[in-house]
Amino acid sequence: RDIAELLSLGHGANFSVPGAGKTRTALAVFSALRERGEVRRLLVVCPKPAYEAWQFEGDACFKEPLLTSVMDSGFPDPRADVVLVNYERLAGSVSHLSEWLRTAPAMFVLDEAHRMKLGARGTYGSACLSLGPLARRRLILTGTPAPNGARDLESLLSFVWPGRGKQLVVEAVSGGDLAYASQALRPLFTRTTKKELGLPPFEPIVRYVDLPPLHRELYDALKGDPSARRGDLASLGKAAMRTLMAAVSPALVAPSETPYEALAFQLPALDVSDDDSLHVLLQRLPQHELSPKYEETVRIVAKNARAGRKTLVWTGFIRSQKTLEELLAPHAPASVHGATQDREAELSRFREDPSCMVLISNPATLGEGISLHQVCHDAVYVDRDFMAGRFLQ
Repeated sequence: RDIAELLSLGHGANFSVPGAGKTRTALAVFSALRERGEVRRLLVVCPKPAYEAWQFEGDACFKEPLLTSVMDSGFPDPRADVVLVNYERLAGSVSHLSEWLRTAPAMFVLDEAHRMKLGARGTYGSACLSLGPLARRRLILTGTPAPNGARDLESLLSFVWPGRGKQLVVEAVSGGDLAYASQALRPLFTRTTKKELGLPPFEPIVRYVDLPPLHRELYDALKGDPSARRGDLASLGKAAMRTLMAAVSPALVAPSETPYEALAFQLPALDVSDDDSLHVLLQRLPQHELSPKYEETVRIVAKNARAGRKTLVWTGFIRSQKTLEELLAPHAPASVHGATQDREAELSRFREDPSCMVLISNPATLGEGISLHQVCHDAVYVDRDFMAGRFLQ
């Protein structure tokens, strides 16, 4: 159904929910257009983590696998059937990609297209809008087309239909009603819903954990509450992200030699001196107490592993991620963050290695473009940030 709708639209948008097969649908549209002789090759702009999906699907879906090339130098491969480039590299590659698009008729896909929702006001959007008219066919893919409101659709549909797309969205959202706007714009996009996928119900489980005495004292001090100990931590706690860190473990807020240094929890724990200042305790907290959030995470992952269930663990802080790697070592954790050299190898290990029962990552790195639903049905959020779009993804 989605393939047929997109072929009939000419240019189009696929707003199906995450995990509904938007990559495979886009490749089917490309295949049909190539059979018709309308296009010869495909340009895909996507987040880095999505490279793997495009390469895998390009091999799995075609009798003769597509020649897929990642553009990590200045020039796209002229022999490639599919060229992949990430949003961060796009602005510096406009001139070379313009030439590539002019050389042969191409289909241009924006994967996780909400990345360019700022349109001409943003670096990603302006690059996409300048390249779009050079493509024979344009298609956008995103499961979260309007994370901040209906007007996010203006830039997305301006890419698909320059001029007309923005005008249609402005008219549809003028009343501020997203449900009405979605209905009015329905002829312009296709969407497979979560209900249509027949997924089992999502079961959120909130685990409340009590902060141990030192953790509570340091957390309160970071919030500005007075303490009987020497020192003042209120200036450290003014940043909301540090308060989120402190809820996991106040020791994450303490300065360290490297952002990749794991917290070294000590068992059995050492006794605390009444003479220790707040700043000393902040540095030494792992010697005295184990973070209750980490303790509960270890318990959940261990229980899932005994039942043969793999677990995805989310935390937004690199030191926290490194700490969890140590604490979850018995389950052979895979781990992916911004500096991970070979993400594909870590993801493959999580998917295929029966001894690897946990994957640890952060939403900024792995929140888009990755599908793990065939191997994993349990996720633990050690902490959450304030970006609703990432959580929806």
